[in-house]
Amino acid sequence: MTGNTYYYGDNVNMYGGQGNQGIVKTQVGTGAAGTDPALVAALAELHRLIGELRTQVPAPSAQLLDESLPALSAEAAVPAQERHRALMAIAGIAATVGAVGQPVAQAVQAVIGMLG
Repeated sequence: MTGNTYYYGDNVNMYGGQGNQGIVKTQVGTGAAGTDPALVAALAELHRLIGELRTQVPAPSAQLLDESLPALSAEAAVPAQERHRALMAIAGIAATVGAVGQPVAQAVQAVIGMLG
């Protein structure tokens, strides 16, 4: 069996050349087609809960919720750090309003758990 080579996952061999860019992975995690259906559902539920919460918070908090929503789109390719920042902002607002914000805080925790 000497000389057999088994590859699992990605394997790249580059020999010389110019402009080598390595592996460009765009097939996983971009857009709705590559997104986990459970995550899509959790984000949709979070959007719904945020819509309810925004009517019960002061205008500056409602504006911050609105500004955070684009980072929570399942269809858009959003950098992980931007999505995390938006989730933390939403969780912070939910925590400050007490019991009214508890469903939103729980939904944020669920999404964070799915994102890893």
